[in-house]
Amino acid sequence: MGSEAGWKQLTLKAAGVALIDCDHRTPAAADEGIPYIAIPQLRDGHIVLDGVRRISEGDYIEWTKKLSPQADDVIVVRRCNSGESAHVPANLKCAIGQNLVVLRSDGSKILPQYLRWLVRGAEWWSEVGKYINVGAVFDSLRCRDIPNFELPFPPLDQQREIAAILASIDDRITLLRETNAILEAIAQALFKSWFVDFDPVRAKMEGRTPEGMAEATAALFPDGFETSELGEVPRGWRVMPVGDAIEAVGGATPDTKNEAFWEPPVHCWTSPKDLSGIAAPVLLDTERKVSNQGLAKIGSGLLPPGTLLMSSRAPIGYLALAQVPLAINQGYIAMLPGGLLPPLYMYFWCRQNMDGIKGRANGSTFMEISKKAFRPIPVLVPSPELMNAFTATADALFARLTANEQQAQTLSTLRNTLLPRLISGQLRLPEAASFEVATP
Repeated sequence: MGSEAGWKQLTLKAAGVALIDCDHRTPAAADEGIPYIAIPQLRDGHIVLDGVRRISEGDYIEWTKKLSPQADDVIVVRRCNSGESAHVPANLKCAIGQNLVVLRSDGSKILPQYLRWLVRGAEWWSEVGKYINVGAVFDSLRCRDIPNFELPFPPLDQQREIAAILASIDDRITLLRETNAILEAIAQALFKSWFVDFDPVRAKMEGRTPEGMAEATAALFPDGFETSELGEVPRGWRVMPVGDAIEAVGGATPDTKNEAFWEPPVHCWTSPKDLSGIAAPVLLDTERKVSNQGLAKIGSGLLPPGTLLMSSRAPIGYLALAQVPLAINQGYIAMLPGGLLPPLYMYFWCRQNMDGIKGRANGSTFMEISKKAFRPIPVLVPSPELMNAFTATADALFARLTANEQQAQTLSTLRNTLLPRLISGQLRLPEAASFEVATP
């Protein structure tokens, strides 16, 4: 860093970066409206609007008098996950929640598009550690301290190139994940049309050919309804307890103090933590592995790829399809392939019925849905031929989704490898460009 020509080390304040604090109040939530960005919306350097609180136009005007986010601002967490950040994209109208601040560069010494990467490097985290205030419940950063963070940065032309390389990789990741959202939405729409709204059945009742459907597929649907415990359902389809339609199993955690259960790490072992914040509903790897001895302590053993994982507590409702053989801990209900209802059907069924699943949970410390409470839930079982028709389409969509997520994770690894080396000066730009070009 010090030997790189033109590099400087200054405080953020001296480099023309201003800190703007948020309004220390929380507005009322609205059913619809403008996003109110809070800590959960900051993920992997981006603002993610899933589950975001919405506020009224009037509250937006009031809450942005002090701080109105602009494109290329950097939002920084002050309290809880202190130091985490996300950049503000162009054309996002939003307000900023409590415990967040904005860093805004005037561009004189640090380009705004470079700042988003600077706050993700080792030097930034070193300064966070230097200034962090350790609390009984939460650690925090003081607004007056953050402008004093001292960080290295190169000349503006190099900043521009570094930012362009990292943004190019990041944009490719974003595109892959936007594509995945579309693929999942297509499969979700198909499930809802066939198995929730029963559109093909209604079309046949009215003497119409189901729209956009092959004749052979249309023939698999009945042309009327019958009464069941779930209400009116397509004639001939069965209703049964979900535990009779699929095999649901739980798991366990081998003694974490016994090294023999974890070393050598051989088999993937998952807890719901692995599903927290995943970008796609597929699990490609796990944070922890168990040894052969550890696996022997888990009654359900090694579950096959294609198993649907649903977190059963703290919180209930994380969902993902395993793409590797794995063992699970006690925080899951796992639904195995090979039953009357394939895992992809069950994935969308669980999403559709999650409120009802959570309604069967109980617990004093935290809410949990047990296998005993889950298995009696009634589920609609169409014909095997119709299941095959659904999975033929849904499996193809999810195969593309999985391949995209694998590529996105490869690109994320590349970005996260290049980032600290580029913004510290350890890696020269020509070398970084060759890395970027070599990646598919």
